[in-house]
Amino acid sequence: MDSDLPTVNLRLWRADAIVLFDWLMSTDLNTVPISHPAQKQALTDLCTSFEWKADVDLCGVTEEDIAAAQNEVAKDMGW
Repeated sequence: MDSDLPTVNLRLWRADAIVLFDWLMSTDLNTVPISHPAQKQALTDLCTSFEWKADVDLCGVTEEDIAAAQNEVAKDMGW
């Protein structure tokens, strides 16, 4: 990503970040339905930003961390 471009800072619940990162790392983005190529690129950029952020430290999560995060996020599902 070009560092000269405007950015947006998002605050995510750590469990959500773990679940999203795990999904992005395990999903073949070529099979995700998109209506514009920029959507695929935005998902790729999101995954990359998770990898770059040392304060998030998602690259070292364990299977147990992922399962715990999935359980936490699933508790808040209101639908």
